[in-house]
Amino acid sequence: MVETIYTNEDILTMLDSLLKEQSTFNWDTFYSERGRSVPFFINAPDENLVQYFKEKWITPGGRGLELGCGPGRNAIYLAKQGYDVDAVDASNEALQWGNERAKEQGGSIRFIFKNIFDLDIQKIQYDVIYDSGCFHHIAPHRRIDYVNLINEGLKPGGFFGITCFVENGNVGGSDITDWEVYRQRSLRGGLGYTPEKLKTIFKDFQIVEIRRMKDIEQPSDCFGTSGLWAALFQKRAD
Repeated sequence: MVETIYTNEDILTMLDSLLKEQSTFNWDTFYSERGRSVPFFINAPDENLVQYFKEKWITPGGRGLELGCGPGRNAIYLAKQGYDVDAVDASNEALQWGNERAKEQGGSIRFIFKNIFDLDIQKIQYDVIYDSGCFHHIAPHRRIDYVNLINEGLKPGGFFGITCFVENGNVGGSDITDWEVYRQRSLRGGLGYTPEKLKTIFKDFQIVEIRRMKDIEQPSDCFGTSGLWAALFQKRAD
């Protein structure tokens, strides 16, 4: 009997399937119910992203990528700052909504229907990569791929911005260990993080800022909740 030798990619795929089999959540269904009172359904950018431009940490013009863009509110904001934007999501419903919003506001964005790990960006380098709420849905075995994606996609000196669940925060953020993720076969709705964990995961990048998002009362021209961390990193120059 010939023993099957599994590649690293085979193992990653098996672990993906292990977690997916236990999940009944459907992002297309989630985004199809647009009238629900979901805080981040508003058509306004994250308050921290707006701050990065106000503080001139990030300057207008360039090329941008949003990971897990949803209905495109942050991608649209980047486009308004003069960015040529690619926006990626695995939900067709979310991308359709984002396209509608972009047309209404005059933004030109390439919406891409893909899993972020299927992106081919080796020949594309971005000035800004932004992630608002995608990372905390990434399983532990995919973190290295996630960091590699950011590192390969960013230009030297480019910026990576992220918002993610506070551990045991008021909008989510499971505090289970990586080991428990696989024992329970679940991310428990999304993993929570601490500043120390974020510093460790993104240790190859220079820290610009890590803080809680500001609570922004709605209606407003931006979104914010203290249940999320807001972090900005910079790729070190060669």
